[in-house]
Amino acid sequence: MNTTSLTLRRETAQGTLAPALLGQSGNTHLKFHLGLQTPAVMPTRHIQEAITIPAQRVSPMPNMPPCMLGLINRRSRVVWVADLALLLGLPVAQALSHQYNLILMQVGAVSLAMRVHEIDGILSISPEMIQAPPAHIPKTLIPYLRGCILQPAEVLLALNAEAIVQSSALQFH
Repeated sequence: MNTTSLTLRRETAQGTLAPALLGQSGNTHLKFHLGLQTPAVMPTRHIQEAITIPAQRVSPMPNMPPCMLGLINRRSRVVWVADLALLLGLPVAQALSHQYNLILMQVGAVSLAMRVHEIDGILSISPEMIQAPPAHIPKTLIPYLRGCILQPAEVLLALNAEAIVQSSALQFH
């Protein structure tokens, strides 16, 4: 099995980086919030990095779908930035933020940065913990889910990275 390490970083306005947390892939998932009350997880095998950058580092592009925030230059690569909550049809908590929490993901040949509300860390989730979504989950989310993890205090959305990068909202070129 190919294991990679995930680095969570905070990027300051000056561009300096400081490691925040390291994890191993496998059954590990990155936990984050899409909005104030929408926790989600994604397998770390699809995630290269989680960073916080100043909003002005994202260059807006004209005539893009509303979920597309623009482009960033990351390690000499140009990467599209999408708002994951908007892409999934969920309300956005902070539309006018001075900084963005980004999850940089790679699925096959596709690299994409996804803006999320908050990054919470790494969880170990066994496959049997992922269950069918409960009835109250919006039907528009179902195509993007592997399932849900039911916990006493919350329901975690287990997102499907492959389905996200194949979203029709991202097929604009």
